[in-house]
Amino acid sequence: MKTMYLAAALTLLLGGAATAASPVNVLLIVSEDNGPELGCYGDPYAQTPHLDRLAEEGVRFERAFVPYSVCSPSRAVFLTGLFPHQNGQVGLATHKFAMYRPAPPNIVTLLRAAGYQTGLIGKLHVNPESDFPFDFRAIKGANFNRQQSIDAYAAAAAEFLADCRDRPFFLSVNFPDAHLPFLRQVNGRPSAPLSASDVQPMHWMGVDSPRIRGQVANYYNCLARLDEGVGRLLDTLARSGHADDTMVVYLGDHGAQFPRGKGTVYEGGLRIPLIVRWPGQTRAGTVRRELVSTIDILPTVLAAADLPVPSSLPGRGLQPLFGNTVAPKWRTYNFGFTTGSFPRACFVQHAVRGDRFKLISSPRPGTPNLDAGTYLDEQHPHYVVSGATATEQAAAPARVREAFQRWSLPPRYELYDLEQDPGEWQNLADDPTYAAEKRRLIQALTDWQQRTADPFRVQQHVDDFVAEQLANRDLQYRKRPGFAWSYLEQFARWRAVQQANRPRNPTARP
Repeated sequence: MKTMYLAAALTLLLGGAATAASPVNVLLIVSEDNGPELGCYGDPYAQTPHLDRLAEEGVRFERAFVPYSVCSPSRAVFLTGLFPHQNGQVGLATHKFAMYRPAPPNIVTLLRAAGYQTGLIGKLHVNPESDFPFDFRAIKGANFNRQQSIDAYAAAAAEFLADCRDRPFFLSVNFPDAHLPFLRQVNGRPSAPLSASDVQPMHWMGVDSPRIRGQVANYYNCLARLDEGVGRLLDTLARSGHADDTMVVYLGDHGAQFPRGKGTVYEGGLRIPLIVRWPGQTRAGTVRRELVSTIDILPTVLAAADLPVPSSLPGRGLQPLFGNTVAPKWRTYNFGFTTGSFPRACFVQHAVRGDRFKLISSPRPGTPNLDAGTYLDEQHPHYVVSGATATEQAAAPARVREAFQRWSLPPRYELYDLEQDPGEWQNLADDPTYAAEKRRLIQALTDWQQRTADPFRVQQHVDDFVAEQLANRDLQYRKRPGFAWSYLEQFARWRAVQQANRPRNPTARP
């Protein structure tokens, strides 16, 4: 396979060697609800020396994204290598969204079949969990109250590593920080917490107040605690003797839970940190600006393990980007998607971004975006403490108030020039100067939806899905044994027909 040949070539070029006799180990570290607010990404408030050092020792991907900025769909993506509409996990597992049946192969089943010992520390949060038969499980809950300390994660990792012996391993460690609640300190960590006066809100939030800054400060305190946890985990790996034969991958599962972040298809929701360190394979201090996605994680791991990468996967191994050499032609577009994740936050949107311009598509324009209400409407039953109050919104600049209104009641299309407007404040969709860019991105989105058999490209599917969500805003389905969303059967059946009728000629990956 081309990906594996490229990886082999880079192995020779960079002077490393993972051979069939010594398969690579994989440590996948996942943090909750944080974008690239780390020191190595240039954030002035971040206290993240361990993650910064990991970036210095490996490759930092400057423009990395998730296809869906909520936990369950995001995690299903990097576990299966498939977009949410391809694997079925288009909402939160706690609200009975699940993967299609039969289950697609995933990182656990594929590596176990190849003789890997597999372990998971922290939550999984994808339905059904039985599709991911890890050999080892520890700290199974979300641990949002942080009762299990960062030392407990390192101790569980030490237990797993001690049991691996002569088998290669895949270990996924999932930390609870920086998910809400944003806790200032836990067990004295961080030792020097930041306060409201020490920070400013992220540029894409648009609102500012002492209260907001207090939330932002504690978000950074969560990241500092996360960083300490990563440091202890990497020390545990080093003490096990496996640091030199382990590929370490660190990523955030999506952006932070602030206005226009988590749950949205704006950059604040979709852009994440991604760092890979693989001694002998990655060139230390490398920074890549290609558009990469968490759909690339599974192909990367499989290629590193010298296993075949299924041609059905839309992603590609990141190995050609592990050094400072010029990479082969990379992807032109990244794609994002949301359904709002559960009935009381329902709204369907897609996003496609190229090198400079980004398009957001709302197939039900002019209808309320219930997800925006969780951040902007204090009467919303799921309004979050890190949202913007009416007073804070009123004090925001005019362009921010206009953007909030657009977010709350989206038009058919939004178009942003990310070079000139990285905060996505000025919608250019109706500006004739950018008509060609708009047409190009609409076509790219349409082509991708066709190529990946996206059920949401059919308006009737969108309308039916939304109608069922809105009819279940009382959330009583959570108490009904055996309840299943109708899309699980309807969309799977439709996709099977689309794939059966697809032309045999291979198409380029997105």
